[in-house]
Amino acid sequence: MSEGDTNRNPPRQGFQAAISHMLENKVDSLLWLTRLGTMVFTIFSMIPLFGINPYTSYQRALMSSAATSALRLHQRMPRIQFTREFGALLLMEDSCHYLLYSILFIISSPITLSLLPVFLFAVLHSVHYSVVILNKLGQLNLARSLAEAAENHQRNILKLVAFTEVCLMPVTVIWLLSGKGSLLAPFAYYRFLTFRYASRRNPYTRNVFHEMRIVIEAFANTPGRNMTLKNMCNKIINYTLYLAPPIPAQQ
Repeated sequence: MSEGDTNRNPPRQGFQAAISHMLENKVDSLLWLTRLGTMVFTIFSMIPLFGINPYTSYQRALMSSAATSALRLHQRMPRIQFTREFGALLLMEDSCHYLLYSILFIISSPITLSLLPVFLFAVLHSVHYSVVILNKLGQLNLARSLAEAAENHQRNILKLVAFTEVCLMPVTVIWLLSGKGSLLAPFAYYRFLTFRYASRRNPYTRNVFHEMRIVIEAFANTPGRNMTLKNMCNKIINYTLYLAPPIPAQQ
């Protein structure tokens, strides 16, 4: 096609073009809708509106997150195989991690903080498809502004998600000791955290652990620090290093 033909036939824009694009990309459209659902239900769980039960919204937010993870997992690994190798590959996928995460908090006692990672992921990833839809609608300036905002804040959002993932580990233990949580939650969440630590695509959880280690070591090695407190900090660091899973080689 010549340049003159391209100028005479510019890409269609408008509501019908956006609908046509969504129908042609059904899985991506469903992912966008489930992420929007996670965002809306998270907000409703924090700010009860229209008489909606906050706990119901909490559950629906996690269900929407689970649906998102399942769809994303289907995109990444469309062919199911009942082999050990397939199972190992499955557990290395970030979408599998958050499918297990969502199921864990659906069946456990509610912890509001658990909604923060799925909400932030939903916001971050829904923006990309929203930009595509806005371009189809002809809202080019708004699409450009939204894309720039996502790019500028992506790193901070992912760091906040990773920090929340780490903080939820002691929260599940405190919940158990207070009689509100189940015995399953801390052990299951520890497995989730090891998956996140060993993630091939997302190094932020490892980075958070590394930064926390630097802070604790600096605190412990401050001149005049109580020896008992210093030894306790070093034991925490050594025990955490002992529990850390091996990092798989990048492919």
